[in-house]
Amino acid sequence: MTATLEQLLETLVRPALRTHNGDVELVGYQDGILRLRMLGQCAGCPAAAMTNETLIEGQLMPLLPDLKEVILVHTVDASLLAEARSLMTRARSRDQG
Repeated sequence: MTATLEQLLETLVRPALRTHNGDVELVGYQDGILRLRMLGQCAGCPAAAMTNETLIEGQLMPLLPDLKEVILVHTVDASLLAEARSLMTRARSRDQG
């Protein structure tokens, strides 16, 4: 099933996400529930939920009768996390100095 999901993501979903400098990662599939992580500019985007409903579910559910739900797994992008740490360190140094 994973190979099929990857192929469908590559042909039906990723091209649209890439036009917005984004991507999607397959986190897992179990019991009809597909878990995906948005990447790039799509990670943390306020429109991600709408993208999930209209693009991802809309494309995949008609082709995969066993698919019940698509869940977006939210994580903080590593570069954004590094920037936040840097800001916190500078603020702490400023407050202590």
